[in-house]
Amino acid sequence: MANKRNYQRELDALIAQIPEGNTPTLLLHSCCAPCSSYVLEYLSRFFEITVFYYNPNIYPPKEYEKRVEEQRRLIGQLRPGYPIHFREGRYLPEEFYSTVKGLEQIPEGGERCFACYELRMRAAAALAKELGTDYFTTTLSISPLKNAEKINEIGQRLEAEYGVKHLPSDFKKKNGYKRSVELSAEYGLYRQDYCGCVFSQREREIK
Repeated sequence: MANKRNYQRELDALIAQIPEGNTPTLLLHSCCAPCSSYVLEYLSRFFEITVFYYNPNIYPPKEYEKRVEEQRRLIGQLRPGYPIHFREGRYLPEEFYSTVKGLEQIPEGGERCFACYELRMRAAAALAKELGTDYFTTTLSISPLKNAEKINEIGQRLEAEYGVKHLPSDFKKKNGYKRSVELSAEYGLYRQDYCGCVFSQREREIK
């Protein structure tokens, strides 16, 4: 049986190889401000980052508006090593619903979530190609509830398809998730109690 890959170790090795005086560019898909807080604190020391907020899965629209404003506020208040830019993707929930059609009854953490990962990461890879950034990745792996192996598998597939390097990640490592909770408290960030889609909201209410 093959050893499980350590994506954090791979990221550390990649960062160590960045030539002195060189600042690569990164397109970072963000699922929300709290999850992005640690990732931005960590990666802005090494990359010039464009945060891409594309989350058509979020329900209801008022929740989306609240989350995107928190993302903007956080970026405005951070003291990054290198510049952080912001791009908001289109909010068309029908893109999410058509992507997960037929998977509505699958529990959280399964194939429906994987399809949602790919929807958002594909948009990030496409924008990274359009902008000409050196890398793309997502904040999703910071959550203890998200499958980092699947996220990186999708990222590598999209790298081959779009020709933009995927930055390996498992941001929950090195106490990343714990640090995101600390930063959320420090910046007074709104922390939602469900992933974002109507299915995760219903599952939360049942529990």
